[in-house]
Parts: sequence; C-alpha cells; structure tokens
Amino acid sequence: MEHVNPKTFEHDNESGFVSGATQISSPNFDARPSGTEIDVIVIHAISLPPNKFGGNYVEDLFTNQLDIDVDPFFRKIANIRLSSHFYINRNGHLKQFVSTNDRAWHAGLSNYNGREKVNDFSIGIELEGCDDFPFEIIQYQVLASLTHCLISAISSISTYDIVGHSVIAPDRKTDPGPCFNWYYYRQLIQKFNS
Repeated sequence: MEHVNPKTFEHDNESGFVSGATQISSPNFDARPSGTEIDVIVIHAISLPPNKFGGNYVEDLFTNQLDIDVDPFFRKIANIRLSSHFYINRNGHLKQFVSTNDRAWHAGLSNYNGREKVNDFSIGIELEGCDDFPFEIIQYQVLASLTHCLISAISSISTYDIVGHSVIAPDRKTDPGPCFNWYYYRQLIQKFNS
C-alpha cells in the first residue's frame, strides 16, 4: 500500500477540538466523570444503510436527524442516540461531532481491561465501512494522522491502548471487522512518530 501524507491535524486541549476536522455538533454526549483520564482510542466501523456507502446518513444519525422513511433499516434505529468523537468517510473527510473533553456515546455496554463504561475514558473514531469490504487507503492515512495528533496532545493515550469495538464489546460487536488492516494502520502511526 502506498503512503501519502494527508493533512496534519492539531488538537486543542482546552476545547477538545481538532483543527482540520469539519465540526458538526451532536447533541448525543455528556460530561465525563470528574477526574477521568482519557487513555483509550476505540476504532469503529459504520455504514448506513448497512454495507452501503455515501450520503450523509451517519451524520444524520449522530445529530438525531435521520429520515426513517429513506430505508427500512432506519426504522430499526430510529430511537437510538449515538455519537462518536470523530468520523472518517470513504473519501478521507474527517468530521468531529463531540469535543474530546466530553463523553461521546459510541461504545455502549463495554469493558476494557476490567474497566466498564469505556465511553468514560475513551475517544471514539468511526470509519465509514463494514465487515465485508476493505477500507480505503486514504481512511488509514487520515486515521493515522488523527491518532498521532491525539497521542501527541493527550499524554495519557499510548499506541498500546488503541482497540477495536469488538475488543471492548465482543459479544455484541465485530467492528472494525476482518477487513481492517491493523498492521498497515500501526505502520502508518510509526511513520508519523519517526
């Protein structure tokens, strides 16, 4: 896989927002418990409708504006309140829905190394994708650049604590799925660090 340099991002620790990301405000967040240290990044995959790409349906879901008449599947998720800190679509466009200082609602019932409620201490990054299709190279590049940005700005996060949704909720979730190339992703992070 070819490596190109995507946009460089910068995280503002005071606001919790990343420059270079399109800011879209989600109402689906709340405060992290007082004194909580952010030390995990959770990688997700999402496609709406399932296994289809394109459109603004993920953004609509995260902002509670999903038109349930567009697809039968949308009726099943009509009452779900969900968000992620970040979303990277198939074209590598980075969008931020929730400040990293706040708790986004991405992990659900979850456990990491004996700690429950992973939303409390994690940053969620959604990729437009699913179990059955490879991700785009540009998505890996933007993801690696964002990861490097977050690790550089938030000292409590290390590359050892980057996990898939399937790791923290193995009975419920499979994402980012078998098509996600963890080796390539970690190689790209190392290139940013070298």
